[in-house]
Amino acid sequence: METLFDKIIKRQVPADIVFEDELCLAFRDISPQAPTHILLIPKKPIESMAKLNTEDQALMGHMLLTAAQIAQSEGLSEEGYRLVVNTNSAGGQSVYHLHMHILGGRQMQWPPG
Repeated sequence: METLFDKIIKRQVPADIVFEDELCLAFRDISPQAPTHILLIPKKPIESMAKLNTEDQALMGHMLLTAAQIAQSEGLSEEGYRLVVNTNSAGGQSVYHLHMHILGGRQMQWPPG
């Protein structure tokens, strides 16, 4: 089933894209939960963390390194930031295309909710 994120990848839905390469795409969240709130998605359609398999290992490593590079370019690295991956309904996932939230620009609370 095609998701909103698939449509963003295909440029059928507009987004404020901050990064793109052959494996992933990052864009600003339209309902930010922090001063900086960027979503990083793989271009490969993976439903959730629960659907990953061993062939996705390199992609996930690439995404983690990319998230760190985006955080650096957004000026978040020195003060800190949070990466969040919600998984399935009880984990708060609302779009069933794997995505990482890069959140920063304010003090994060614990527990997160």
